[in-house]
Amino acid sequence: MINVAIIGTGNISPKHIQGYLAFPDRCKIVALVDIYPEKAHNKKKQFHLDDAEVYDSHKPLLERDDIHLVSICTPPYTHAQIAIDFLNAQKDVIVEKPMASSLEECDLMIEAEKKSGRTLSVIAQNRFRTPVMKLKQTLDSGLIGELVHAQVDSFWWRGHCYYDLWWRGTWEKEGGGCTLNHAVHHIDMLSWMTELPNEITAVITNAAHDNAEVEDLSIAIIKYGNGALGQITSSVVHHGEEQQLIFQGRKARISVPWSLFASVSKSNGFPERDTEYEKKIQQYYDDLPELKFEGHTGQIHDVITAIEQKKAPMIQGEDGRRTLEVITAIYKSGCTSLPVKLPLSKGDPFYTSEGIKKNAIYFYQKKTSTENFEDEEITVGSDYQKKE
Repeated sequence: MINVAIIGTGNISPKHIQGYLAFPDRCKIVALVDIYPEKAHNKKKQFHLDDAEVYDSHKPLLERDDIHLVSICTPPYTHAQIAIDFLNAQKDVIVEKPMASSLEECDLMIEAEKKSGRTLSVIAQNRFRTPVMKLKQTLDSGLIGELVHAQVDSFWWRGHCYYDLWWRGTWEKEGGGCTLNHAVHHIDMLSWMTELPNEITAVITNAAHDNAEVEDLSIAIIKYGNGALGQITSSVVHHGEEQQLIFQGRKARISVPWSLFASVSKSNGFPERDTEYEKKIQQYYDDLPELKFEGHTGQIHDVITAIEQKKAPMIQGEDGRRTLEVITAIYKSGCTSLPVKLPLSKGDPFYTSEGIKKNAIYFYQKKTSTENFEDEEITVGSDYQKKE
């Protein structure tokens, strides 16, 4: 039996709690931690976690030999230190996205993972959705041909008061705006499905939230080694929250939510639809298996299985770092108005949290702050199912 502690019992913690509760014969939640203990007590009552003890700090748990795995669901600026503390204490760790506030922190976390020999997994729950997994496998099949263009539409909408929460809307505590904390989902999927870009050029702005230092909209153009281009739009100003990834290959176009189109050239170079080739791709896609567990539950299942079988989980620290490197390059380009080459070096001004805070654009001063919202219901993005 794997004993679990949840560190941070805010809005995202129910996804972790429900994930662990799906496997009662394999794991048990024995501790809940929050700097506001009443929130932890509320979660304990809500989910009937009778065996869970409540703490206001993670530090007492470092000495508990009966805790094997922790889920870190705290604000981004705290992720690195808490993860390192638990890894050094010989605990396995799942950390929410984004992995950390800087590449330096990611590297310190990965170093602690290697020294401890424990497991570090970064939440990227959308990889554990059937349409996303099947898209990845279809891309890997080579059926669409060499990639020529990738498009990421990470469209979200958040009201003005969203940034009133005490840790949001600042470079110090949130680490960034929509690019880091919302589009991270889709940038992770892009980073998983393609190679690291060679160069990124980006523009960032704050168009609708004058109570936040950080951006609420960014647009990036990415350049790959083979000459392919991509575009990433990260937003919390888009009504409707349509979210998609589109991949254009030399032979066909596929996307999530699933859509397929293949063209063939007429004698004059103009296109006509290649329905026969579409049937081939569609058959391949349809024959791929469905995932048994999806979302956070799917990733928790993967991590628990990895611990039980003493193997690496599907998503590791290096995966979280790779995603953050793309995001950091977007910030660097957006703040300097210059193209940015990848990979970023350890000497880069944007490698550290202090460097980011020093060089970032501060769009507005955060003037309002609330400790907690009464309404804890949140949205976590698309299920990537095709809409009829």
